[in-house]
Amino acid sequence: MTAEPIRVVVVDDHPLSRMGIGMVLDAEPDITVAGEAGDGEAGLDLVERLRPDVVVMDVRMPQLDGIEATRRMVTGDPSCRVLVLTTFDLDEYGFAALRAGASGFLGKATEPAALVAAVRAVATGDTALGPRLTAALVARLPSPPTGARAACADGRSAAAVSAQPDSRLAALTPREVEVLGAIGRGLSNAEIAAELVVSTETVRTHVKHVLAKAGLRDRVQAVILAHECSLVFDGPARRAAES
Repeated sequence: MTAEPIRVVVVDDHPLSRMGIGMVLDAEPDITVAGEAGDGEAGLDLVERLRPDVVVMDVRMPQLDGIEATRRMVTGDPSCRVLVLTTFDLDEYGFAALRAGASGFLGKATEPAALVAAVRAVATGDTALGPRLTAALVARLPSPPTGARAACADGRSAAAVSAQPDSRLAALTPREVEVLGAIGRGLSNAEIAAELVVSTETVRTHVKHVLAKAGLRDRVQAVILAHECSLVFDGPARRAAES
């Protein structure tokens, strides 16, 4: 049985941009562009009517900008997945999009293959962030207390020394806590797999369990939780804790 294609709505005030994005996505056998809108207000109406799997959203548009449109879409339907795509590759736009509930943020200079991969990732509940924004997001979060990092190096688990215990961690296994800490450092699934010496599929399963058990919407919320609970410490410290 063939899986249903990912249904996408493109919201962008530039016709050529909409056409280009649509052509890239429609060329993929597992993705179809269900509709297009030229501003945020029209995008809201279209998304409410079509209920797509993913919305590809521009930032600067007439009537209603992409950030506010994203906020309203996600507020109205928490399952709505929005990928913000803009020519303005600035961190502030990215943070505003994530605060509004976007599941990803990419610059329009992104290669077509990366856009396709981002749409697929967002459709499955993952988060799509450019490397610059991921690094900037991690850098903006407060560092874990020095005492927590030292305790981890001494052999205690990150969960045991968390400066801010959180009930969302209670259901996680030790391995899932470790994966959460790696997410907090901005590592991709492939990087986590290499560090833990497991398959990428195994990591993907752990990530899904972490999000579900901790009640997190996406990977961005996981990064924030990891930092809030002082689970972020470097790879050498983790290896020292295990030795």
